[in-house]
Amino acid sequence: MTLAMNTIKPAKGSVRKKKRVGRGNASGHGTYSTRGLKGQRSRSGVSYFKLKRLGMKPMLLNIPKKRGFNSGKPKNQVIDINKINSYYKEGEEVNPKTLIKSGLIKSALIPIKILGNTHLKVKGLKFKDVKFSQTAKELAEKSGAKIL
Repeated sequence: MTLAMNTIKPAKGSVRKKKRVGRGNASGHGTYSTRGLKGQRSRSGVSYFKLKRLGMKPMLLNIPKKRGFNSGKPKNQVIDINKINSYYKEGEEVNPKTLIKSGLIKSALIPIKILGNTHLKVKGLKFKDVKFSQTAKELAEKSGAKIL
């Protein structure tokens, strides 16, 4: 069977019949039209938002009750110097675009930090838009890398 506009059907169980309320007992929603017997919600002209409490209490109840603080600032993407040794050649530039191409990071929007305490074996690398740990920076500068 070929796929065409007239043969496309929704997945089984994804489409439900519309609830026809207030159309008599034969509809299956008769007498009280699924509203129950009495009370404010059984009457017409009542919305849910009017029934909500006003003030500070609902806001306090909606705040998650976890302890501590979650920062909105993104955490650094960490790269080890050993991986730079294996992915880059002499004289290349290390920046977010080249790091994404090599598969070492996922996004250029999240800050990148290079860590490690092993020597940088590749000579003459140029680092741009990348953060360093103190030891990684010293080791990179010893190997002749330029940090822009």
